[in-house]
Amino acid sequence: MTRGLWELVLNGVWTTVQLLVLGALLATAVSFAVGIARTHRRWIVRFAAGFYTEVFRGTSALIMIFWVFFVLPLAFGWQLVPLWAGTLALGLTYGAYGAEIVRGALNAVDPAQREGGIALSFTPGQRMRKILLPQAVPEMIPPFCNLLVELLKGTALVSVMGMGDLAFSGNLVRLALQESAQIYAYILVIYFVIAFVLTRLMRALERRLKAGAGKAPLPDASVRQPVGGGVA
Repeated sequence: MTRGLWELVLNGVWTTVQLLVLGALLATAVSFAVGIARTHRRWIVRFAAGFYTEVFRGTSALIMIFWVFFVLPLAFGWQLVPLWAGTLALGLTYGAYGAEIVRGALNAVDPAQREGGIALSFTPGQRMRKILLPQAVPEMIPPFCNLLVELLKGTALVSVMGMGDLAFSGNLVRLALQESAQIYAYILVIYFVIAFVLTRLMRALERRLKAGAGKAPLPDASVRQPVGGGVA
């Protein structure tokens, strides 16, 4: 490929990374807000959070992008730039999936921990902040890692807006060179490298959080000692 085509691909990578970071930040905020709301003691709060979750889990992220970018401008007379439209659509969609991760992790905390917080006269907010979240967050990291990788792959959907992400830029290069196999192989490798880096970073974060919560990480299978322990 020529230098200009490589620059086009690299610009696509940068756009994809921007969309991934912004979408992940919004999805994380939505996940915790809605997930915690789903454990609220008031039924109306739980109902509203559950309604949001079911709506956004039950609709396509691609159709949500169409709505945000093409339909809402007709209704309100204003239009978001593609980056922010993609961020909003993907963040709200994947945040609904993340909310179930948060809810499940919070409900998995030993009920005795909640009772201990009540015995110490903690308010609901203090129990959530000082007892429940520190124990639940480390357990959220593995499913959040999977969700983050899914979000990375979902960024390719923004190409329908003509946004120059990695998938869109790669397709332009393919059309210019008429080399489908080679170009798509490059794109696959780039997506894999980004996903691999994300996975390693999330695993490092999981080990750090578990160490901070007093939970030792599982030992690597390659260094486990056999039962009985002795050397013959």
